Amino acid sequence: MTRNLADQVSEQLPSQHLRVLRTSGQMAAKRGHGIYLVGGVVRDLLLARPSLDIDLVVETDAREFASVLANGLGGSVLRHDRFLTSKFCLDDLDIDIVTARREIYPHPGALPIVEPNTIQEDLRRRDFTINALAIDLRPQTFGLLVDPFNGEEDLMRGLIRILHDESFIDDATRILRAIRYEQRFDFRLETETERLLLQHVPGLRTVGADRLRHELDLILKENEPEKAIVRLGSVNALQAIHPSLVGDGWVAERFREARRVTNTPSPALYYALLFYRLNQEEATHLASYLRLPRSLTRIIVDQARLRQAAPVLEEDLSNSAIYGLLKGCSPTAVLASIIVTESDQVRHKLQLYLSRLRYVKPLLDGNSLQELGVISGPQIGEMLNALLEARLDSRAHTREDEIALVHAWQATEKGVN
Repeated sequence: MTRNLADQVSEQLPSQHLRVLRTSGQMAAKRGHGIYLVGGVVRDLLLARPSLDIDLVVETDAREFASVLANGLGGSVLRHDRFLTSKFCLDDLDIDIVTARREIYPHPGALPIVEPNTIQEDLRRRDFTINALAIDLRPQTFGLLVDPFNGEEDLMRGLIRILHDESFIDDATRILRAIRYEQRFDFRLETETERLLLQHVPGLRTVGADRLRHELDLILKENEPEKAIVRLGSVNALQAIHPSLVGDGWVAERFREARRVTNTPSPALYYALLFYRLNQEEATHLASYLRLPRSLTRIIVDQARLRQAAPVLEEDLSNSAIYGLLKGCSPTAVLASIIVTESDQVRHKLQLYLSRLRYVKPLLDGNSLQELGVISGPQIGEMLNALLEARLDSRAHTREDEIALVHAWQATEKGVN
């Protein structure tokens, strides 16, 4: 018997989403086109999990249909001609609208060639049975589940299953997604799927850097990303990305500590912890290979610098010396070092810098120094640095204290001259 999920759709989706879905179904049906809610949102509806990522497949040109929808509802459309897709935006709602299509992979790791097709073929191109699900949105059949690969049964059994034996060959990033879903839902890989995944892990080397980084970004946005990271380490997927990249209990504990320290760690902090045990050359090479954003690469480089500074931070240092060692370091890199270090002394100094020292500034500025008779030029910068050290080391607390120091230095210089 064909399942109807109209009640779940109506109860679990916000009213604005539901209005757009029903209007989309009416507009498509009026023009004789099939239109379906697809993918993760259908899976999550069946699992009674919240999901607001709305993806539609329409059995016509998605770019033209998105324009029709925008004309009817308002909003705007962003077209992606190569993949026959559009993004429809209305207020805070973004909906990806895709032409039902078939994909052909010219060679492993390549982006697919896209051809328009039916909803059945569109579902066939997807990664796993639990994502090859659709809900009909046309008024006469609203809510009917389209499930040609028994994805609902795999959902109920807690299985991650690929749709065909060439799946990981066509797109090796599915290896990373399989593990992400397995760990997110506490599912397990179906036996043949696991065998093929292990066999094709080396195929990750054929994937473009941007796509690998995108999948890693998604993993590090999970609620407990260490689960997937450790699992990826156990199947040698991380090592396929870089031989020195490790997912183990050490990483898992640091990820958990990151949540204890910050509540909601950023993916950048997780990246810093994942890269922490790489030496500077390895970390720089991997950051370049994955084409990490400049801000994230800086964190990785700063972290290597902090590792080198750790022995010095064990020593008895003034606040100005601590500041000098850590000045300019990314706060995320400092936080990662706080999480990783086993030394109370080092942790204290890093926390002191992060919470207070990096914010300290002289009360006098360059103009103030010139008014006090300091000659414009390098001497201004030198004196501002000296005032900063004085404030860091509690030798100056007020503006008057700083002025007194400037006068004292001027007097000393006159005495020397």
